[in-house]
Amino acid sequence: MGKFVIAPHMRLHEWIAVEKGYFDQVGLDYQLEEQLESALGEKHDLGDRVGAYQTFEKGRTCDVSSACHWTVNVAAASGHGKLYASAYSVSPCGIFVPADSEIKRPEDLANVPISVGYQSGSHYSTIQSLEPFLSLDEINLSFADGLLFKRMEHLVDGNVPAVSLFSGPYYFMEQLGFRKILDTSFMMAAMVAEDADIEDVEKYFSALRLAQRDIDLRQELYTHYYRNEFPTRFQEQMDTRLFGPGERVVFEPYSREIFDQSREWIAERNIFEDGLGDLPYDQAIIAPVAARSTG
Repeated sequence: MGKFVIAPHMRLHEWIAVEKGYFDQVGLDYQLEEQLESALGEKHDLGDRVGAYQTFEKGRTCDVSSACHWTVNVAAASGHGKLYASAYSVSPCGIFVPADSEIKRPEDLANVPISVGYQSGSHYSTIQSLEPFLSLDEINLSFADGLLFKRMEHLVDGNVPAVSLFSGPYYFMEQLGFRKILDTSFMMAAMVAEDADIEDVEKYFSALRLAQRDIDLRQELYTHYYRNEFPTRFQEQMDTRLFGPGERVVFEPYSREIFDQSREWIAERNIFEDGLGDLPYDQAIIAPVAARSTG
């Protein structure tokens, strides 16, 4: 059997697990695969309306990767992998504008283009967080400005008025003095390849649990790992002592109720015009037998 291939996702856990030997400790024969080559900014400029879902649709070359739970939900129900249902994570995310922007409140974002990733976490979470303040026709999302780091670069260079950013870029914008207009934190889920070994998957999450403990105890010891996936252009500017813990893995079930409610929310807003996939919860997920019976 080949190595278990892991795609990091702009968080600290995998890097901690590698350097502290947690993957080795749990007996996982692994390798890391960088899907987006974050240090090379052009890899985050995939064009208009190409985001996380499209990468699942095209087919990822790893055994496990992560994205926002909405996209993983629909991709799994469409047969593009299995949603790991024994844990999820929560990432800090926010809408940022330049410090000198006239935008001060969420209401000021009415009809202002907000750069997000198409059918990615920033897409859904921006809508979800702005709905208490604006009507749907006042929420103006721009999908043309690339994935996470490319959107960040556009904001830094003054090319766009507002951007949704999460994880390391979220903290970097705070460091540089950009103004956060609204918190839009959201859930993420893990996608597991159809042919992945469930025992390896469980080993992987056992190592992440150890890494999460370390982050909870002494986050300041590990925030330097954000550099591992940041564009080289910005690395000298980064003061990771100012950065927070980022994404937090929660070892609770991604239940049938969460699965169904999320799909209802997506359908009501017609985010996927071609449908949300036909596979029911039990066929879309991968989880130990005990977790499936309680879902």
